[in-house]
Amino acid sequence: MRSENPKAAAACDHAPPGAAIRTFALALLPGDGIGPEVLAEAVKVLRRVEQGLTGVAFALTEHAVGAGEYLRSGDPLPPAVLSACRAADAILLGAMGLPEVRWPDGREITPQIDLRERLDLYAGVRPVRLFHPADSPFKNHQPQLDLAVVRESTEGLFSARLAQADPAAGEVRDVLRVTRRGTERVCRVAFDLARRRRRKITLVDKANVLPSMVFFRQVFDQVAAEFPDIETERIYVDAAALYLVQRPHRFDVLVTENMFGDILSDLAAGLVGGMGMAPSGDLGDHCAVFQPSHGTAPDIAGRGVANPVATILSLAMLLEWLGHPETRRAAHLVRRAVERVLTDPTQRTPDLGGKLTTAQLGDLIAANL
Repeated sequence: MRSENPKAAAACDHAPPGAAIRTFALALLPGDGIGPEVLAEAVKVLRRVEQGLTGVAFALTEHAVGAGEYLRSGDPLPPAVLSACRAADAILLGAMGLPEVRWPDGREITPQIDLRERLDLYAGVRPVRLFHPADSPFKNHQPQLDLAVVRESTEGLFSARLAQADPAAGEVRDVLRVTRRGTERVCRVAFDLARRRRRKITLVDKANVLPSMVFFRQVFDQVAAEFPDIETERIYVDAAALYLVQRPHRFDVLVTENMFGDILSDLAAGLVGGMGMAPSGDLGDHCAVFQPSHGTAPDIAGRGVANPVATILSLAMLLEWLGHPETRRAAHLVRRAVERVLTDPTQRTPDLGGKLTTAQLGDLIAANL
C-alpha cells in the first residue's frame, strides 16, 4: 500500500552519500497469548532485512498493553502508551485480549479497537492470498487467489459497542452508524488500492433491507464517479459470502461496513489456510497499526507453535506504508521471502499440518531474505 502518512513525506527520497540515516520509530505492542511469540518473529525478520537497506534504520520501543496490562494496572491501554503510539511512525501489534479477562459489564478487553477509534484508523485493510493450493480447504483453488477486504473501522455496527445495557431490560439495541465522511474516506482508500491492483472493486452491503446501507451505496456511487478507470460491482453481503466460497477469484478489492468486513475477512482467510496467514493494517491519515488478523489463541500460548506468517506479512504492509523507497523495497523482499518458503507445503506450523515451530518458520523466512 502507498503511504497515506504525512510523517513519511520527508522520507520519500534516497539519502545522498554521507547524509544522516532516516530512523523510523516503531511502537511494538506484543499484547497477550501468542502475541509476543509471533511479534518476536516479525522483529527477527525486520532486523535481518534492515541490514540490507541504505539510509534507513528502525528504532523499536516495546509497550505493555492488553489483558495482562489491565490485570496489572487496571488500564489495558495506558495514556502514556497511547501517546507513544500517536508519536510513532507506525505501530506493530501482536494480539490483545483474553476470553476470561473482561470489563465489569461482561465485555472482553479489546484495546486494539480502542486504538482504531482513538487514532481514527478508519480503513481496515485485510489482504488475502493463497500461497499454495495445499493450504486451502478447497483443493480446486489456485495460487493466484489474491484479494483484499477493506472495512470501515470506526463506525458501522461497532459504533454502539460502548453503550451500557440494562441486564434487566426487555430489549437491547445496537445502532448501525454510517456517515458520509466515514464512507467517503474508506471508499477512497479502497479505490486507491484497487487502482494499484487489478482495477476492480466490489461494494458489499445490504441495501435491499437497511436504510443505512442504501446510504452507504449512494456515497460509494458518488466516490466511484471519481475513479472511472476502476470497474465496479455491488453485491449484498449474503451473496458475497456465497461467492467467496464458490468463486473467490472474481474479487479484487471488497469494501464494506465494519461488521460485514469483520466477518467476511475471516471467511476469506479460511480460503487460504486460516487466520495465521491473514495480515491486516488499520490505516488513518496520521497513524497506522499493523497486526495479524488472528486473536491471542491462549490454548497454544507458550508452546511455540503459533503461525508467524500473518504477523510477518503485516510487517511487510507496515514497511510499504512508511513510504520510503528503501522500506518499500524491504516490503517486497519480505513478501518474496514468505513466498519462497511457502512454496514448499511441508514448511508449515501445526495449524497447517506442518511440524515447524514458530521460531523455525521465522528463521526460514529470515534466511530467505
